[in-house]
Amino acid sequence: MATILNLKFLSRLAVMLAWAGVACTAQAALFEDDEARRAILDLRQRLDQSNKSLSEENAQLRRSLLDLQSQIESLRSDVSQTRGAQETLVRDVSEVQQRQKDVAAGVDARLRKFEPIKVSVDGLEFLAEPAEKRDYESAMEIFRKGDFVAAQTALVQFLQRNGRSGYAPSALFWLGNAQYANKGYKDAMANFQQLLTVAPTHARAPEAMLAISNVQLELKDLKGARKSLEDLVKAFPASEAANTARDRLTRLR
Repeated sequence: MATILNLKFLSRLAVMLAWAGVACTAQAALFEDDEARRAILDLRQRLDQSNKSLSEENAQLRRSLLDLQSQIESLRSDVSQTRGAQETLVRDVSEVQQRQKDVAAGVDARLRKFEPIKVSVDGLEFLAEPAEKRDYESAMEIFRKGDFVAAQTALVQFLQRNGRSGYAPSALFWLGNAQYANKGYKDAMANFQQLLTVAPTHARAPEAMLAISNVQLELKDLKGARKSLEDLVKAFPASEAANTARDRLTRLR
């Protein structure tokens, strides 16, 4: 009887233990599901935070890119303006340099109008002022036209202004000829003699001596004319004027 009771007790105990095991297993499974949910929720929260952070970083990156593009465009604009300013500056400098060259050329041209220039008259080379050269050539142009009265006036004025000029001996010679043509014989002789005094070896000297003899003949001074012709032949024997003087001396004897 006792044995049967024990067996029943043991059987019930086994059933109770079995249910207890099932209950424990169910609680353990329930515990594991809660942990998993919390882990999933935590993971989702972290993922959401990460996505939010990444979105903010992306937005910041976009803003940075936009700022960088704006800076690049600003730099391009600055570079373009700088290039334009440089081109304008180069053009302005070039124009200023050209104006300086033009001004310098103009100044040089004006200075050249006053600078002495080398001239050659009757085989004599010398320096003359531009105005001096112009006045002499103007007087000679009048002489060549045959207006001896105007030529005499122009040559007298020239010598008054340029008595020490290299043109002076030639001017004296042509002044004497203009006066001779105007029958101013004494004045003509005075200027021919002055030429021989200031420039005795001048290229016009033989002609001046011959002209003096012509004046003397006009003044009926045959003795003086013969003496002048003889002096001419003696001083310049190889000149054309000396050949003319020899012919005249033959006629005057």
